[in-house]
Amino acid sequence: MEKLDRGLVAIHKADGKVFLSWRLLGNEPADTAFNVYRNTIAHEQPTDWGAYASRRDRRDGIVKLNEQPIDGATLFVDDNPTLHRKTEYTVRPVRNGKEGAPSKPFTFEAGSSATPYFSVPLQTPEGYHANDASIGDLDGDGDFEIILKQERRAQDNSRRGITDPVFLQAYTLEGELLWQINLGINIRAGAHYTQFMVYDFDGDGKAELACKTGDGTTDGLGNVIGDADADYRNENGYIITGPEYLSVFDGQTGAVLDTVPYEPSRHPTIENPSPDEMKEIWGDGYGNRMDRFLAGVAYLDGKKPSLIMCRGYYTRTVVVAWDLQDGKLKRRWLFDSDATPENRPYRGQGDHSLSIADVDSDGKQEIVYGSMVLDDDGTGLYSTGWGHGDALHVSDLVPSNPGLEVFNIQERFDDQGMNMRDAATGRPIFTVPSVKAADSGGDKGEGPGRGNSVNIDPTYPGAESWAAGAGMTKVFSAAGEWIYDKPQGLPTNFAIWWDGDLQRELLDQNFILKFNPETTALDTLLIAHACTSNNGTKATPAISGDIWGDWREEVIWRTRDSSELRIFTTTIPTEHRMPTLLHDPQYRVALAWQNVAYNQPPHPSFYLGDEAPLPTRPQAAVVDR
Repeated sequence: MEKLDRGLVAIHKADGKVFLSWRLLGNEPADTAFNVYRNTIAHEQPTDWGAYASRRDRRDGIVKLNEQPIDGATLFVDDNPTLHRKTEYTVRPVRNGKEGAPSKPFTFEAGSSATPYFSVPLQTPEGYHANDASIGDLDGDGDFEIILKQERRAQDNSRRGITDPVFLQAYTLEGELLWQINLGINIRAGAHYTQFMVYDFDGDGKAELACKTGDGTTDGLGNVIGDADADYRNENGYIITGPEYLSVFDGQTGAVLDTVPYEPSRHPTIENPSPDEMKEIWGDGYGNRMDRFLAGVAYLDGKKPSLIMCRGYYTRTVVVAWDLQDGKLKRRWLFDSDATPENRPYRGQGDHSLSIADVDSDGKQEIVYGSMVLDDDGTGLYSTGWGHGDALHVSDLVPSNPGLEVFNIQERFDDQGMNMRDAATGRPIFTVPSVKAADSGGDKGEGPGRGNSVNIDPTYPGAESWAAGAGMTKVFSAAGEWIYDKPQGLPTNFAIWWDGDLQRELLDQNFILKFNPETTALDTLLIAHACTSNNGTKATPAISGDIWGDWREEVIWRTRDSSELRIFTTTIPTEHRMPTLLHDPQYRVALAWQNVAYNQPPHPSFYLGDEAPLPTRPQAAVVDR
């Protein structure tokens, strides 16, 4: 896993106090305690913090804020901050009574405004808007940078229309633009087309970026891939001819490291297939089903991450695993649902998203591809045959069932409209049929549109599940029992750990809601004014996850004018202490694939609930730089 820094964050509270939280790392002793320091600075100090921090004689203005080492939740409230002057906060680990090195400081400039968020200024191209984001440690210093997709005139694959080139931009958390990649006119803008993975694929401690590219893609240094003058767009805006590539870029500079042909190609045997020849393979020949792409990151050998690139899910399904070795992409394996009779049951089983998890508890991760699962070696583990769906959630959702579970919905009317299954075997735990509208003549709609499965009610062990549309009007327990009618306005899009308990809150559009089990009403915890969500009715943030601070999650929204990203973090105390979710491999790779198609919230490999013990410490090592 990544070698992370302390992730210290400080945020103004409405009462004038400052709330601080930081990471307990997955690879450090469980009994590590902490001291918190505040340094009030009258004059500017040297920019080399390491040299400054090592000068123990320089203690002017430095105050230890806690009386005893903090051995509980990794948070502290400064009751008397000195924000009229430049202020630096640091934390130091305490082990066996001995204090360790300070964290990187979190700094408030003198007179800094008391906003409940952190602003990341953007350089958005004219007419564009910020869309999905990812995070990665691009320079190996232990904290994250943001990689952001900027788009204009994006289209769903089912719709015709010319789209504008997609830009991928890398920013520091302070808003410095590090580089920009222009994917060019031969890459279509849209949620189903432009997937990008940010991860440390080669284990050097610095993250790379990988994505589908085309002729005219320009890297962060201005180098052009392929033919700079090529234009393969047809009159409907689709790109169904011309070469297709997979490229990996250096995270520090945006320079292309390697480019290979994209696999699979549009046709398994024909180099330039006609629309009719493509239709025979994919179900249509105009560029809809054929150009539905998904992507992910998976620890297929239990040690190093591999890049997962995919094509198709309605009909033919192809999943390819790549390794980055010595700066070159090397194919690990390729799975094709149409390659052999044994693979045919895996045809047409994918969703508008995927998940990565170790479903069989062998220390290696599998690809959960909707109603089917591929084993770590690229062979089929099982297919339920339940077909295509939209929403997908994978975690320990049913604590009474050993291992992990998969919650899914079908994008059609059938007995498995909403379903929970054992992740390792596909065995049904419960299914809920979807219902056609009574006045539709039997044809209206296409089944449930979205679904959610998270622990929102401490009354019932495990995750509660519900869906939208197709007669889905009830909330079900982890055992599949109808527990109450679905409250009005109960969101189905996203979830977040925000307040102090172990239930999850509901994230939708630009607000966070808490389910009240006593009244079955929804209480508002946060409204991010001037912010907005992405991706239409999916109403998803740029990204949400445990980005810094303690184990609770942050959410990043764009402002309505796309002039900035705003990072919101909780200031609600908690009594619970646990390592950062980032050192759980399933959770960490979920942040990498979150931007794919119909974004889904990240889930860890364990269950959190008031009736259950906290998870055991992760068996994780970090990159040795």
